[in-house]
Formats: sequence, structure tokens, C-alpha cells
Amino acid sequence: MVHSRLAGVRTVWRVTDDGDFFCVDCGGDRRYQRLEGRRRLTVLAVPVLRRGAAEPVVECVSCRARFPERALAQPTTTRLATLLREAVHSVALGVLAAGGTESEPARRLALDAVRDAGFPDCSEERLLTLQATLAARSLSLVATEIGETVSVLTPHLSTPGRESLLLRGARIALADGPYREAERRMLTALGEALWLPSADTERLLEAAATASS
Repeated sequence: MVHSRLAGVRTVWRVTDDGDFFCVDCGGDRRYQRLEGRRRLTVLAVPVLRRGAAEPVVECVSCRARFPERALAQPTTTRLATLLREAVHSVALGVLAAGGTESEPARRLALDAVRDAGFPDCSEERLLTLQATLAARSLSLVATEIGETVSVLTPHLSTPGRESLLLRGARIALADGPYREAERRMLTALGEALWLPSADTERLLEAAATASS
């Protein structure tokens, strides 16, 4: 029997990819390297037998911590900000398309939401031009497209974050009075895309209506 100090298994790693990711140990966006490894049985530090492939890992270039590949599923803070900006933009346009373009308060609230989300240079004219493009389609198709945009963000939002996005849309819809049927359908579809139970969606919509009255 070979003494345990003389024999062992060594993993030889090689870099197969790199990019940016969110490092939980650093607490921010960092560069990463994707590593693939091959295990080798060594005797006196000399590789003698292959022992198969090691699970690929992701290594933070800054802190050198290693994580399973699923760490790449977490969006960077930059990507998360982009997803949120696109979601707010889509929600504002969708609610306007459902019946708020004739109301100056609704247009102003939608424009403020879009600017606050990360489009500071967006003008009312541009917003209405984009909304007119949506209005040429059926509301069910618009709701589906908005749902697809929002659903990419949903897994990365806490429940308060998901509720906040729904309430943004509700406030725009209520800026010109009680919900129209089309607006309520749009907001209900948004609640589904945000993974909110129907009862919670209804509760939030009613709470927003009560607060605006």
C-alpha cells in the first residue's frame, strides 16, 4: 500500500471562458474565469492515472473564490438595472396602450416612471410614438409581450419588488380615474408575469385605487 502522503489525487485546471458575474463573496460585479479540470492520481507528485473530469467551476478573478456554474445565473448589478429599466418602460407603455394616452396626468406619470427607471432623456413625444406602435396591436398581444419582458426580471426580485412594479402600473392607470376594463386586464396579466397570486394582485390593485380616491 502506498503511503497516503506519497499518493493523492490532483486536479489540473484550465480556463475555458471568462466574463463578468456577480460575486457573492465580494458583494459586487467582478470578472470571472470558467475552469474545467481533469483529476489525476499522483504518486510522489507524478501523475500516473486519469481519474476523470472534475465539475467545472467559476473562479472570481478578484478574490479567487470558486463557485458552481449556477453562480452565472445571477445577473450582474449592471444587467439587473437594465432588466428593471426595460420592465418599467414596458409596463408604462402597456398601461398607456390600455387607455391612458388621452390623459395628461397619466402621460406625465408614465414619463416620470420611465425617466426614473433609467431613461432620463425620454421625451413625451418619444413615449407616445412607442405607445402608438403598441396600440396598433391587440391588447392581448401587448400584454403577452410585456409579460415576456417582465418575466426575465421576476426571478431576481423579492416579493416587495414585484409588488412595487405592479403598483407603478396601477398608479399610471388610476391617474385619469378608476381602472378601465382594459387597464385592469393589463395589470392582471402583469401580476401573473410577476408571479403574484391572483388574490395578492387584486388586493394591491384595490389598495392603489383606494389611495388614489
